[in-house]
Amino acid sequence: MNSRTFVVVAFLALLVFDTFTQVCLKLTANHAANYAELVIQSEPTIQSELMAFDLQWLIRALTTPWVYCAVIGYLATFVTWMLVLRHIPVGPAVAASHLEVVGVMIVSVPIFGEVLTWVQYLGAALILTGVFCLAYGEPNYTPGGKMKESH
Repeated sequence: MNSRTFVVVAFLALLVFDTFTQVCLKLTANHAANYAELVIQSEPTIQSELMAFDLQWLIRALTTPWVYCAVIGYLATFVTWMLVLRHIPVGPAVAASHLEVVGVMIVSVPIFGEVLTWVQYLGAALILTGVFCLAYGEPNYTPGGKMKESH
């Protein structure tokens, strides 16, 4: 696999791992919030107290498998990120890592039933444009992040 193909595959893996992690964290939060909603239904007077971080919420969050999937996702993201940084400069790498925001936005529609606004579509387009500009505006680099010599 040549260096350019490796970087593309690594960025796609980074996008998948990052998006997976964020979705798992949202599922964990939903699971913990469901507990709060059940208690609110039984005792509506304590609603404001349940919005605070408490031991029951923490236990509920830590007993869902989604939180552990998120930890695994973060570890996979970290390893992939370290591999990416070995092959390209940090500037374009950081810019491309923001594609995760777009990935999470896209998968949140079918998974969580979220509705996107024109502002979110505009933001996603600006992120994609920025990543494209930074990627194609950088000089060519060899694996290891050293600039190629001009002939």
